[in-house]
Amino acid sequence: MELAEVRTIYTKVLENVSKVIIGKEELFSLIFTALLSGGHVLLEDNPGTGKTTLAKCIAKSIEGEFRRVQFTPDLMPQDITGLNIYDQKEGCFHLVKGPVFTNILLADEINRATPRTQSSLLEAMEERQVTIDGDTLFLEEPFLVIATENPIETSGTYPLPEAQLDRFMMKLSVGQLTAEEEVSVLKRFLTEQPLEDIQPVIKKEELCAAIQTVRTVFVHETVMNYIAMIAEATRTSSKIMAGVSPRASLALLRTAQSFAAISGREFVTPEDVKFLAPYVFSHRIITYQGTGRNHKETELIQELVKAIPVPVEEWSGEKK
Repeated sequence: MELAEVRTIYTKVLENVSKVIIGKEELFSLIFTALLSGGHVLLEDNPGTGKTTLAKCIAKSIEGEFRRVQFTPDLMPQDITGLNIYDQKEGCFHLVKGPVFTNILLADEINRATPRTQSSLLEAMEERQVTIDGDTLFLEEPFLVIATENPIETSGTYPLPEAQLDRFMMKLSVGQLTAEEEVSVLKRFLTEQPLEDIQPVIKKEELCAAIQTVRTVFVHETVMNYIAMIAEATRTSSKIMAGVSPRASLALLRTAQSFAAISGREFVTPEDVKFLAPYVFSHRIITYQGTGRNHKETELIQELVKAIPVPVEEWSGEKK
């Protein structure tokens, strides 16, 4: 697949999703960037903002399978991964696969489940595989976990540990609609359910090919140094107790490649890195006030990025 085709695929899916979702083009572009980068997304926002609908739209558009799991305190790890059940008639065990065996998994209110259940997703998210009773089963590509958190309610929740947060490539917020956009939503859903009419616009095989193609996007060494400098700034800042790991730097590199591809470019620019850094790094740092709960980690990352000189070399790779 040529890099130009990645932009075409993105445009097709965006136009299809826009038939249902209004005013969320930037959010969609970030989620699709994570999908192309082989990562996962943590959505933190209030209920009723369209998180489930957006995930379903993306799954339908790529001809993918969608599964949703409502995380609760009594949810067990095998409720997600699956288990072997003994069949008395046949006298043997049969594997019953859990909802993790899908293309897009919506982990709704993930912080309501116990840490043990939360950790059942770690292997699937990082290694694209699940181990059940000693047997390792590989997940089908593409595989995207979209987990949601409600920032308002904290009673009865279990904050995600750092190891779990680090598995998410980006942490995003759906945000609120403008009054004009909300009126458009009311009109669109007044007499019909647009989600039911969504049809696939690409095949899963095309998306898998696009995932491989974005790895060929050119990244100049000066841009890599720029990423490393931002990561180092999180480790030396007096406001941050624990900075990001090399895994986070690699995540920023991968997302920058994908974002450049859907933007119609064959190379990464420093502006790509500057734009994506808060989404990729903010949930991975630990400030002296703790994590989450409105401690403005995103603004802190933005401050660090502003203080680092932007490369001005010929980062497109073309000779002058």
